Amino acid sequence: MAQSDTVTSTEVLESPTTSDTDDGDDVFHYVRKNKIVESAVTGAMVQALCGEIFPVTKDHKPGAPVCPKCKEIYDSLSG
Repeated sequence: MAQSDTVTSTEVLESPTTSDTDDGDDVFHYVRKNKIVESAVTGAMVQALCGEIFPVTKDHKPGAPVCPKCKEIYDSLSG
């Protein structure tokens, strides 16, 4: 992430993107909201809080599994 892309506790985050983990399970990641829209329109890659880089391919579904690393980082920012 470039310095201007650094996430602070006051920025809006959502978890509507997914990627495959090493064990093949889909998990949803926390990503900066403005990057989600950009990726959906242009196909640009996004970077999740955990560092995973991927294009936006799916919408978040309630109850879907969230990346444990993203959740830990997000919880530490919002605490």
